[in-house]
Amino acid sequence: MSDADLIMPVRNGEIRIHDEAGFEGMRKAGRLVAECLDMLVPEVKPGVTTAHLDDLIREFVYDHGAQSATIGYRGYRHASCVSLNHVICHGIPGDRPLKDGDIANIDVTVIVDGWHGDHSRMYSAGTPKRKAERLMDVTYESLMAGIAAVKPGNRFGDIGAAISEVAAKNRLSVVEDFCGHGLGQLFHDEPNVVHSARAGTGPELKPGMFFTIEPMLNIGRKDAAILPDGWTAVTRDRQLSAQFEHSVGVTEDGVEIFTTSPKGWHTPHTVDI
Repeated sequence: MSDADLIMPVRNGEIRIHDEAGFEGMRKAGRLVAECLDMLVPEVKPGVTTAHLDDLIREFVYDHGAQSATIGYRGYRHASCVSLNHVICHGIPGDRPLKDGDIANIDVTVIVDGWHGDHSRMYSAGTPKRKAERLMDVTYESLMAGIAAVKPGNRFGDIGAAISEVAAKNRLSVVEDFCGHGLGQLFHDEPNVVHSARAGTGPELKPGMFFTIEPMLNIGRKDAAILPDGWTAVTRDRQLSAQFEHSVGVTEDGVEIFTTSPKGWHTPHTVDI
């Protein structure tokens, strides 16, 4: 290994183009984080604390020889973000036990051989209410619509336009305060992937680009507020919010999802175990 191989990239304002070695690295990282979220499916249930779920995640990551990208990131001390009900994102694990009907987004990022796998899914503790179930269903539909727009020659705005169309059709709002991002050997890189955008706008999609798509949809208004802890984002109107996230790469003829569930548990709230 040369000295150049030991130098980590820095964010430089440009969208990186990766080679096949990058795709291989992302496949390994993506598969591990997807396996981690599969592991959680039977663990999310009433009475379990979000801190316990975070402990399971941390143990899984370390037991598999990987690193947590979030522990130590800007002072954050947990291996996951667990966002309940009206929390949009960046919920901090704690001692609150889950109640029947709670919905939770669990967001995990692992580092495998220097590559980042970033992934989140929606879970339900017990039986969710119908409006919560519908919100999760539509949010996943919007994610997959955004991913379907990824192919060379399209633009990043096409992703947000596809997501917005699904949300509008179902009378849900798209959170605009947070977005997807480039990733690879950096946790957060160029570009910002906006989930509410006009088709035909933004940079052109090119093979070798890696990024996340992670739409957040609300039952009520799109407006967000940050709690005093400096992390937790909530809906201002206290209405429910949901989010799904995949890490993807642009291929020569379309898109590769790095974080697909090995067990097919893409939507844990619909899995009956």
